[in-house]
Amino acid sequence: MSSPDWQNWRPTVLATLLFIVDESAERVLLIRKKRGLGAGKINGPGGKIDPGETSEACAIRETQEELGVTALNPAKHGELWFQFVDGLCLHVDVFRATQWEGLPVETAEAVPLWTCLSELPFQEMWADDRYWLAEVLVEKKHFIGKFHFDGDTLLSQELVWIAASA
Repeated sequence: MSSPDWQNWRPTVLATLLFIVDESAERVLLIRKKRGLGAGKINGPGGKIDPGETSEACAIRETQEELGVTALNPAKHGELWFQFVDGLCLHVDVFRATQWEGLPVETAEAVPLWTCLSELPFQEMWADDRYWLAEVLVEKKHFIGKFHFDGDTLLSQELVWIAASA
C-alpha cells in the first residue's frame, strides 16, 4: 500500500483537539469517546469545525459540549494530518490550555478522565498519540504530524517538531 502524496494532500474534514493540562497536579483532562470516529477510545475533546468558525473557537465549543468545561486562552501546538485508506482526509489543529472554568461532567458524547501526565493510556488511544502527545502536554512542543491509517491500524507516520513562534 503506497504512502499518501502529502505534497498534494487536501483535507476533506477540518477538526480540533484540546487538551486541558492541570500543571500543578501534573494531570490532563482526557475523554473516553462515546460515539463517532474513535468511539470507545481515549482522546482529548474536540470535533469538526463549523463553517465560519475558527479552529480555536471550535476547540473551546467542543470541549464545552463534551465536558461542560470552558478552556481559557488555548494555545495551538500542532497539526495532525490523517489519511485513511477509506478516503477520509482529516486535518486536526491541536490545542493545549492550562486554565479553564467549570467542572468536567459526563455527557452523551464523552466520559471525563483526569489522567496523570506520566501515565497516559496509549494502549487505549489512537496509535499516533504515542509519537507526539507527551511532548505537547509535558514539554509544550509544537509539531506537524502526518499519519496514514487503515481503520485503527497505523500504516506510516511522519513527524516534524517546529520551533514555537514568538
